[in-house]
Amino acid sequence: MRVAALQLDVRRNAVDANLADVTAGLRQAREQGLDLVVLPEMWPTSFPTSDADLARALAESAQALAAVAELSRSLGIAVAGSAFAPSSGGRPMNRLHLFEHGALVLEYDKVHLFSPTAEELQFTAGERPPPTVATRLGRISGGVCYDLRFPELWRAPFREQAELLLVPAQWPVPRAAHWRALVIGLAVSNQCFVVACNRTGRDTLGRRALELVFPGNSLVVDPAGTVLAEGRGEPGLVSASVDLALVRELRRQVPLERDRRPELYSSW
Repeated sequence: MRVAALQLDVRRNAVDANLADVTAGLRQAREQGLDLVVLPEMWPTSFPTSDADLARALAESAQALAAVAELSRSLGIAVAGSAFAPSSGGRPMNRLHLFEHGALVLEYDKVHLFSPTAEELQFTAGERPPPTVATRLGRISGGVCYDLRFPELWRAPFREQAELLLVPAQWPVPRAAHWRALVIGLAVSNQCFVVACNRTGRDTLGRRALELVFPGNSLVVDPAGTVLAEGRGEPGLVSASVDLALVRELRRQVPLERDRRPELYSSW
């Protein structure tokens, strides 16, 4: 199958403009025969300011997600990304979503909130590991941005035999080398393909009003750690062909699951 990251400049509170960019990108993906597209983290709205109207942002995110669900159905493309989602805790969730032919088939709430920009003051953290879902394309799971730094999170998809991991992100230039190393490491350590979408542009985030530049260095990586496609800073699709048979073959050759020793890990 053919997969892609659709990297774009996620403009804060510019839902109509962001949705227009996503719509154009998904239509282009359809013309290119792509099967799955991953969008950046918080793609409809970006991150909120301290005085943001969260109720409005939640409503606008829901409308944008409904529009993308319909595009997924009409174009026949699976689409993933993250956006605001309601919670019972007052503050919203940062939720990964995956639509397949218009149906919502995967949801996961970001567990690890980035403290340097005070995400914990804006969001409620998730408490459950990423689920793995069987889709027409294969067994798919994923996480969100900062989750990349926490290998414990990814053991659940590995044990559930995920073949493809999706990672929407807003990961800035100063740590671009970390992003690349972590995405490649995620593919190798979990013996699966990874599609990781990082945004372009710049924004001011967090309680310290950090001005961040984003490199647009999205990645498609195979289970052996080979980078199949990589963004170079410009908005647009970063695409590659993937063959999930490689996952099964590599897991047969190097049987990580068989050689794990969980009886020791828990005592450590």
